[in-house]
Amino acid sequence: MLHVAGGVEIRAFVTRVHDLEAPPPDHFPTLEEVEASSVRCPDAATAARMIERIKAVRAEGDSVGGLIECRVRGVPAGLGEPVFDRLEADLAKAMLSLPATKGFEIGSGFPAPCSRVPSTTTSSRIAKVRCARGTNRSGGVQGGISNGEEICFRVAFKPTATLLRRQETVDVHGQPAELMGRGRHDPCVLPRAVPIVAAMGGAGPGRSLDCATRPGSAARSNSDPALLC
Repeated sequence: MLHVAGGVEIRAFVTRVHDLEAPPPDHFPTLEEVEASSVRCPDAATAARMIERIKAVRAEGDSVGGLIECRVRGVPAGLGEPVFDRLEADLAKAMLSLPATKGFEIGSGFPAPCSRVPSTTTSSRIAKVRCARGTNRSGGVQGGISNGEEICFRVAFKPTATLLRRQETVDVHGQPAELMGRGRHDPCVLPRAVPIVAAMGGAGPGRSLDCATRPGSAARSNSDPALLC
């Protein structure tokens, strides 16, 4: 809907499995690059190592988690609200509603508290006929409102809870017991979660765009082309 309505593109991909992390892509990854490997990581070399790690973990009856990054480009400036309906809050709610999610960060994210102001703020410059950002540490959202730059956020997924090996637990009577998973259980949910994150990644901008285009909406003024700078 977003792509048809306004040319918005959404791309999600795996960036980390356990302690294996792919280098940040220097471009907006294509769908072909993401789907080139079964782990859905656009960096071929890292994807190969991730696959081997997942196979090794499966053989041990264990599981691993990791990170999925999502980028959204083509979002107009002015979507969102400064308080209750902040764009990043809508995105966080959408992502953390997914099973197995344990964290959400946007822009500079969790490393930001360890940095100083110049390395966390987003600078601006004039590009063609609009105001563009020289950096994008805010992840495309400032003050709860989209600034016209690419929205970039990451979602943390925990390891699968069901293990194919014996675990200590208690029964309904509170007595010691053993639990062992059976059947088919993924040792890593990340590859399956990529299209879900991409689909839910449109929830925040989509909701804000819907509100902004409704007649009489106060949010219409935020997305006025005159306010792109």
